[in-house]
Amino acid sequence: MIRVVLVDDQTLVRQGIRALLALGGEIVIAGEAADGDEAVDVIRREHPDVVLLDVRMPHKNGIEVLRDLRARGELPPTVLLTTFDDDEALLDGMKAGARGFLLKDVSLERLTEAIRTVASGGSLIRPAVTDTALRGLEQVRRDFDALSPPDPLTKREVEILRLMAGGYSNGEIADALGTAVGTVKNHASNILSKLGVRDRTRAVLKALELGYI
Repeated sequence: MIRVVLVDDQTLVRQGIRALLALGGEIVIAGEAADGDEAVDVIRREHPDVVLLDVRMPHKNGIEVLRDLRARGELPPTVLLTTFDDDEALLDGMKAGARGFLLKDVSLERLTEAIRTVASGGSLIRPAVTDTALRGLEQVRRDFDALSPPDPLTKREVEILRLMAGGYSNGEIADALGTAVGTVKNHASNILSKLGVRDRTRAVLKALELGYI
């Protein structure tokens, strides 16, 4: 069983997520909290395997909860939940130590997959293709050369590719993933090589076609 602490200031949201997770039988809600201050206390008391943490809450928001627990050395694997696409929250959350980021309208299958992933030590970055990035992609013709089929990407390369799709720079990606800029550049170069494309925009286009993001 995977023990989860659920943090959200909306009672109906907590009830809905709790009911969904109960259908699977492999995940148990070990505790709940309705605001950031309560969340810190419950998480420290319960020592859960995973935390599902709302971004927008009274007293302390989700990012502040992450920072508080991380400073204490008591931050469990955490998935941030939000009701809207929020690129700033995504980046701040990853910097603060979140392992994942999902919208609250996520399916039960996707949610349980995310919980399993972070509980086992992995990370999950929801595809974050912004409107600006999409408008830019629409202006690029799909007549470039690319390998078919491309070499498979590693999990870390997919994470970096998703952040590239969100318009983040190498420096911002490095901060979000807690790694060096040079490492991100090496991964980006490998991504272009594997997809057989010349630049980041074409890499994102190819990744969209292949279902990576």
